[in-house]
Amino acid sequence: MVEDAKFEDGGERPLFLKALDADDLTVISALAQDAVVPMGEISYDASRRRFALLVNRFRWEDVEAAEKRGRPVERVQAVLVFEDVMAARSSGVPADDKEMILSILAVAFIPAEDGMGTVEITLAGDGEIALDVEALDVTLKDVTRPYVAPSKHIPTHDD
Repeated sequence: MVEDAKFEDGGERPLFLKALDADDLTVISALAQDAVVPMGEISYDASRRRFALLVNRFRWEDVEAAEKRGRPVERVQAVLVFEDVMAARSSGVPADDKEMILSILAVAFIPAEDGMGTVEITLAGDGEIALDVEALDVTLKDVTRPYVAPSKHIPTHDD
């Protein structure tokens, strides 16, 4: 029997990270910076208290290797999941346009009492998603093989 190739068969392993505190979340934020996500790939399951995004993540961790080898930079599809979400809200984001593409700039945690707090997902164009969480529990998991970034360029930001 012939088996399909798996992502793990490649030379590099997919990311699978978990954040349980604000310091951990800064790592996920850095790796999720410039990830793009269509509105239709965002879901909030209030009964399971889970907020999830299927993002096209820029592979910041691969930039140096790409430059050394003279090959294009890459993106990879990844799932960004927030657990223990009690409420979700957004501003500057039209919820009715499922084709709209959002770009993540940063993910931060604003603590409150007893481990509770708010996760703020800052988006390009002055948009924001705020998640009230009972506890910080975030995962970032690559779910496809890397592919050449369509722009073939490293994202940049005007100051």
